[in-house]
Amino acid sequence: MNNKMLIFIKLFRESYLFAFQAIIVNKLRTILTLLGITIGIFSIISVFTVFDSMENKIKTSIDALGDNVLFIQKWPWAFGSDYPWWKYMNRPVPKISELTEIEKKSDAFHAATFYAATQKTVKYKSNSIANALILAVSKDYDKVMSLNIELGRYFAVNESVGGRAVAIIGRDIADNLFGNNDPIGKEITVFGRKLTVIGVFKKEGEDTFGQSADKQVMVPILFARNVLDLESEQNDPSIIVRAKENVSNQELKDELTGIMRSVRKLKPSAEDNFAINEMSMITKGFEGIFSTISIIGWIIGAFSLIVGGFGIANIMFVSVKERTNQIGIQKSLGAKNYFILLQFLFEAIFLSLIGGVLGLIIIFIGTLIVTYGLDFKLTLTFGNIFLGIGVSFIIGLISGFIPAFSASRLNPVDAIRSNS
Repeated sequence: MNNKMLIFIKLFRESYLFAFQAIIVNKLRTILTLLGITIGIFSIISVFTVFDSMENKIKTSIDALGDNVLFIQKWPWAFGSDYPWWKYMNRPVPKISELTEIEKKSDAFHAATFYAATQKTVKYKSNSIANALILAVSKDYDKVMSLNIELGRYFAVNESVGGRAVAIIGRDIADNLFGNNDPIGKEITVFGRKLTVIGVFKKEGEDTFGQSADKQVMVPILFARNVLDLESEQNDPSIIVRAKENVSNQELKDELTGIMRSVRKLKPSAEDNFAINEMSMITKGFEGIFSTISIIGWIIGAFSLIVGGFGIANIMFVSVKERTNQIGIQKSLGAKNYFILLQFLFEAIFLSLIGGVLGLIIIFIGTLIVTYGLDFKLTLTFGNIFLGIGVSFIIGLISGFIPAFSASRLNPVDAIRSNS
């Protein structure tokens, strides 16, 4: 055991020294070779790094909604290109009366809400913000969607049911209209009407889908119906339903389908004239896109790795030729074939790992630049680091095997007599 350990340490040390010697003696050739490995690892791991970061952001956005939330809308989020578009165009939009029926008849729902949205100018004294998102919601919106109110509170039941002129505003709205002053209790103007600010959302920035509460003004739906057409498709009227605990989305979806068909008096043979959307549709769409781009990343990286692999093999063949005499001396002193093979194999792996590590370092620097410069968090995960190192190891192993095997099979007498 001790002898084997000593042999391994000796192999490790000599391979390490020979690898660096190859870099020092043949700088240009070695750098160009390692560049192929570096570009290959960079191409593959950078793609996975971006994907992992985007996937985490998407999952965070979806988790904020919850995976047990269904959206009843006019348009589906995903449909085949062969489906007649006019069937969607002729569909009616969801109505508040349909929300009421769902609340009466559904056994599987935990909470349900109705919302509509538009863009308007919001004013406070001489300050104004154009194209702010005005989100009109019914009373249980806070039970269906995740809200993060930093100051103040959500609508009281009597404010929602009574359609009171109150509003909850986003942090950007509050900062631009009120500066450092407390906005709670102040009156803003929307739709030409005064609304009292009762809450401010915590600043959160945009999520993956470009949504943010920072530039949003939330008002009771029964206030908005006096100034907003809730049956206009332009205002995206929708019903959102959250399932009870231990109730699957499919169970809730089946129940809602039956209720909506009954409310809209559809015949058994008639198609649904509504869509029930869920977040899994979006994740599946992203998975398809990610898979395609991932394949492209592997293809680009594979070409670079192949070039780098041939480069390492070439370096190793040259190294074998230059050290043929040394190999003969080693074998004449009792060195086994496997010792010579491992010696050159380790050297090839070291060279490949150096290229891979350089690629990972470049990616890490890139993640810092993107994270702090573009405000998009990129993370080089340990999984991707291990993948990069593993791919580099395999490329070195494959590239170095034939040169190492040829070196191990040299006849010691012929090798010693070699003039190379």
